[in-house]
Amino acid sequence: MKRIQGRTRWGRLAAIFGAAAISALQCLTLPAFAGYELPPGERITNLPAIPRNMPQKEAYELYDPVIGRNFDIKNLWMRADLRVRPEMRNNACFGGAQGGGGTCNSFGTRGTAPTGGNKGNDMFVQQWMRLGIGYDLSPDVNFYVEIIDSATWGGNGSAVNAGNGGDPLNHNGSIGANAGGGNGGRLGVRAAYMLVRNLAGVQGLSMKVGRQYVVFGNHSLFGHFDWANTGYSHDGVMFAYQTKSWDSYFGWFRNSESDLGQGAAVGSGAPNVAGGSAAVGGATNLVGGDANRDADMFIFYNQIKMVPGMVIEPFYVYYKNNYSSADNAGQGVGTAKHSNQTRHMIGNRIEVRKGGFDFSNEIAWQFGQMGQLGACQGEQKCLHINAWATRNWIGYTFYDTAWKTRIAFNLDYASGDSRNNCGTGGGNMGCKTANTFENFFPTNHIHMGYMDVQAWKNMLSPSVNLQARPSARDHIELWYTNLNLANSKDCWYRGAQGCYVFSNNNNTKTHIGDEIDVAYTRMFADGKVALQAAYGTIFSGGYLTSTLNQTQNQHWAYMSLWMNF
Repeated sequence: MKRIQGRTRWGRLAAIFGAAAISALQCLTLPAFAGYELPPGERITNLPAIPRNMPQKEAYELYDPVIGRNFDIKNLWMRADLRVRPEMRNNACFGGAQGGGGTCNSFGTRGTAPTGGNKGNDMFVQQWMRLGIGYDLSPDVNFYVEIIDSATWGGNGSAVNAGNGGDPLNHNGSIGANAGGGNGGRLGVRAAYMLVRNLAGVQGLSMKVGRQYVVFGNHSLFGHFDWANTGYSHDGVMFAYQTKSWDSYFGWFRNSESDLGQGAAVGSGAPNVAGGSAAVGGATNLVGGDANRDADMFIFYNQIKMVPGMVIEPFYVYYKNNYSSADNAGQGVGTAKHSNQTRHMIGNRIEVRKGGFDFSNEIAWQFGQMGQLGACQGEQKCLHINAWATRNWIGYTFYDTAWKTRIAFNLDYASGDSRNNCGTGGGNMGCKTANTFENFFPTNHIHMGYMDVQAWKNMLSPSVNLQARPSARDHIELWYTNLNLANSKDCWYRGAQGCYVFSNNNNTKTHIGDEIDVAYTRMFADGKVALQAAYGTIFSGGYLTSTLNQTQNQHWAYMSLWMNF
């Protein structure tokens, strides 16, 4: 019996090995069918499972690579840009010391006096290079990939060694995994997608799959954020149906994947296949890990173009974050992309342009539920979301004048929550709401002053803007913004959406200060090169005096050289 079992076991192993060898041989030789004798006109159809998933457009060569048989140089196109931007900021915390993460204080404190060089003064140079390569496989099928090199001068390698271990010898990333901006390198992929137009033969229906820009409206909620040195892009799929009268877009995007790291070789085998921990983000109530602790976003955006001189854009957004309540909640219920929440947003944007007159209004309402440790039991969602925001511009351009002068007035508002500190060390434990408006993924730099100290969260800001074009190549701009909090107890959120200053629980002041910006732009090479310089000042208001006990003004300036083709 043992001999029979042994022979059977060896027979099974031999069969498995033989099948594997045949499969490997097929993979290596199938493209050319070398060494096989088949009837005329016949081909091998029982391909292995993995190659069957991909069209056999290109061969997996044994040695000598060949150009794809469908490649045509006439269908290849490129685009690129390069930007270098020195920037400076003085008195970032208005005379106080700058804390961790760019904040000026912490919960329940008034900040600290600066010691040594910790005055929030800084000067740095950032640079990016983007190279996009596209290929039109057919008039309706496009492939596109965009590589971005995002750099800070001197930011590679060891931050304390400007010699052998520093930037001059390190050209492709930092030595330490957590150095150089926290990503261990500077080269990344900004976009990588396939676009299929007239999907399934339906005129106007298209599908874009992969990493892509998501830009809607006036960048208030979804923009490319190209002011930053990296910018936003999203992994997912977007469907579009476009006609002369209206367009509709529906997209699903995975904002965070909890259990599989980038480039994971396998998936769907078990939770945390690629080495993730059993307790994601430090949560302690997970047993064996949870592969469903992800963050997803669904967007349904429409543009109605039937009214002459006007566009109407109704939209709906669903944001679902399944992470533990403790994973991302360090700045209270107003923490950007707070974990353990289900958020719905409905809204509408209209824009009117007739002659020299222009007007835009955007309004959005958010509702749902959120969990917060210290306020809710376990992973419950006991906090109710009820937030809203509006953005309004009215302007007039004097097209019949030599300088094409435009003057515009603005009023922005976004709700806050007086109990933002709920569940934190310095907060009120009795909250039931999470009413701070979520700004999602905007380009805030173009909306509320160029100094980027204001997000579309817990704010009320009127402003006036004056622009002129002395020539076809020159553009000048003056901008005044009155900065205020909508709720005196909630944070002052800066342009990147994190808390800039934590408000005290007894604070009653709302006037942050007054910002004045001036910017000049000169265009060269038929608009392919731009030189821009800007300067801004914030004059401190009563909120800063009360909260930080600081009254110094903040100054900011930059110069940017940008080339694109």
